[in-house]
Amino acid sequence: MAKKKLLTVDDLWQIERVGGVSLSPDGAQAVCAVTRYDMDTNKGASSLWLLSTFGGKPRRLTSCGEKDGAAQWSPTGERIAFVARREQEGSKDETPQLYVIAADGGEAQRVGSVATGIDAFKWFPDGKRIAFISWVWPGLKGSKAQAKAHKEFTERKETAYVTSEGQYRHWDRNLPMGRVPHLHVMDVSTGRVRDLFEGTDFELPRADPDAHGFDVSPDGGRIVFAFDPQKEKQNTHNKALAELHLRSGKFTTLASDDDWDFEAPRYSPNGGTIAFTACHRGLKHTMPEWLATVQPGEAWQVVSQDWDHQVHAPLKWAKDGESVYFTAEERARHHLWRFSLATRKAEIAVQGGWVQGFDVAGDVVLSAADAMNHPVRITVRQGAHEPRRIESFNDEFLAGFRTAEVEDVSVKGGQGDLVQMWVVYPPGFDRKKKYPVLHSIHGGPHAASGDTFHYRWNNQVFAAQGYVVACVNYHGSSGFGYQFLDSITHRWGELELQDVEAGTDWLLKQSWCDRKRVYATGGSYGGYMVAWMNGHVPEGRYNAYICHAGCFDWVAMFSDDAYAWHAQELGANYWDDPVKVHSQSPHAFARAMQTPTLVIHGALDYRVPDQQGLAYYNTLKAKGVEAKLIWFPDENHWILKPRNSRLWYREFFDWLKAHR
Repeated sequence: MAKKKLLTVDDLWQIERVGGVSLSPDGAQAVCAVTRYDMDTNKGASSLWLLSTFGGKPRRLTSCGEKDGAAQWSPTGERIAFVARREQEGSKDETPQLYVIAADGGEAQRVGSVATGIDAFKWFPDGKRIAFISWVWPGLKGSKAQAKAHKEFTERKETAYVTSEGQYRHWDRNLPMGRVPHLHVMDVSTGRVRDLFEGTDFELPRADPDAHGFDVSPDGGRIVFAFDPQKEKQNTHNKALAELHLRSGKFTTLASDDDWDFEAPRYSPNGGTIAFTACHRGLKHTMPEWLATVQPGEAWQVVSQDWDHQVHAPLKWAKDGESVYFTAEERARHHLWRFSLATRKAEIAVQGGWVQGFDVAGDVVLSAADAMNHPVRITVRQGAHEPRRIESFNDEFLAGFRTAEVEDVSVKGGQGDLVQMWVVYPPGFDRKKKYPVLHSIHGGPHAASGDTFHYRWNNQVFAAQGYVVACVNYHGSSGFGYQFLDSITHRWGELELQDVEAGTDWLLKQSWCDRKRVYATGGSYGGYMVAWMNGHVPEGRYNAYICHAGCFDWVAMFSDDAYAWHAQELGANYWDDPVKVHSQSPHAFARAMQTPTLVIHGALDYRVPDQQGLAYYNTLKAKGVEAKLIWFPDENHWILKPRNSRLWYREFFDWLKAHR
């Protein structure tokens, strides 16, 4: 019998990444996207695969495109539409376009040609039209004018970005200059396109508008969507819901409140009720998103406020129209829930791990979920039966590897509260031996170290190097109730540090812990935390830190794409109360920093701009503290290219080994 191997970064990039699930209307088949990466070409390619919900071998549906994705079954079940950039009949797509393919295979066909591209779409119930999002110049009329403007823009010689907007970039890209996201309708048979917002002030929210932000009514006569009603758009603004009657062209506001943010609308099966998420931001910016409903012409109402969980889009109605499916976190796991509108109670429909995506058709529920010990798997649940897996994409490959065991423990952290911590043990762990320990501190801060297979910070790869990995879900983390999440507001660093330190105390008490080799690493807010620790934890407690895309200076952080949130999180703008802002900023405690640190940052990171990492690195160098910088000119907040990822892991482990 062959000896099992330990997982490495190269193995990580050989795993087929499964996502984008969609069920056929009768629930008999599913389609998903599978992405494969090639370390030699430094690229990935996605294709669509057909799965039978009754079992059997998956069948590849597409193979010609590089990134076929966002697949949706037509309402009639005969065709599958998807978004891709391809070359067809000598014409290569400059922007993403819509393609359709017969469910039984054949050649995919481009539907029309939209110069400004297609970002996301939904079928109309008749299967003859789609509604889609495209970024257009709002002052122009007609597809020809848009195409002309797009051609002129792409051929321009100037490179400057010119704007007067408050919201002009997001994560790793500038928003299309001078353009806004509009809803359109395309006739699938002719490719003819109509801009539904043309000549109006309506537009979809600019931060990653997707198919969750609008819906088509079951009779095909109405479209509901979320929008920012304020003139100058900003990602902190509360959104309202409006409905467009397609025949008359009349817009009606369904739900609007200065204190509430509304998103993710979804029509009930009979079209009489719309479910959506509602967040009471007027009360506090950290309030959870609750499930709400509205019937056109009547007052909207929140229905899940007594359930201490945040509702995550998308929403999908059960076939009886009496309950709604959605995902929500609970203690570092992400389940699929079914919420009864009559009883106002939620029950778990599919257990996580971490449910990454799902779909519903009749009594068939399709889910794609991973866990800390395996990548995404697709399962089907029919009625009251147990979920049943319907693919095995990575099974043969992963069968040759030893996996790390994971333990869920609790430590007494800040305010005397119990804090959850994952402990991941190296494969073949022996309690009689000594092991180095490694904190992997999550970002957010209002996120969690979840039971998920994280490719960029993979606990299996960390543990395979011989480290016991600790993931503390510190105060501020999501999935542990609202009070726990909100507890850090206006005092960042305080309770989180107490929680991480409590985790370290627990680790140091274990007989297997090598107390001479203790490390702390983190990305984004986790990077903020290790920079904060460097200024607050006595030298020698940790051998070394690794700070990836970490926040260092809250004044300079005003160059980020989320600057409008700073005062809400920190309690003040830096010009109104510099002392309060500095009291939560690692840079203000630089005098105490002595621990060696590896600093990693990407130049395309607009959420935590790279000057944060450069300033931290330069500060350590100026102080004479041992430091190393890895700066990626072509990466954003995350390291996404295979070769860069391999270098990231190599440098990560080399830094730890150099500080034993």
